[in-house]
Amino acid sequence: MKRIKIINGPNLNMLGKRDKKIYGAITFEELIREISKYSQYKSVEIESFQSNHEGEIIEEIHRCVEGFDGLIINPGALTHYSYSIRDAIEILECPVVEVHISNIASREEFRNKSVISPVCTGTITGLGWKGYLLAIDYFAEIK
Repeated sequence: MKRIKIINGPNLNMLGKRDKKIYGAITFEELIREISKYSQYKSVEIESFQSNHEGEIIEEIHRCVEGFDGLIINPGALTHYSYSIRDAIEILECPVVEVHISNIASREEFRNKSVISPVCTGTITGLGWKGYLLAIDYFAEIK
């Protein structure tokens, strides 16, 4: 069974309380529950992590060097300027999928660019929380 780490960055723990027009009404706990159910259905084992602190996220990425077949990451606002998260992802040999609930390209100008995307296998953006499920589909299907 494939083991996938899911890392969520700053403020994602506040889903359900943030702007529902942008992020939807799902709470973080509901999101993790839905992802867990779907991953079981797809025969993918997931381990979820969330932090509002950049250094903790980097350390969790480092833990993916061994023992995980892939990483799904939503770095939140760190997407746009965290070269240290980018560098940590670049170390990994496993596939990495960047996920964003909102369409970052259609938002404020400072959110339009991801410094993370160039070191990821792929990016899913703007499809709401179901973007995580599409990322799980990707990992379930690759050899």
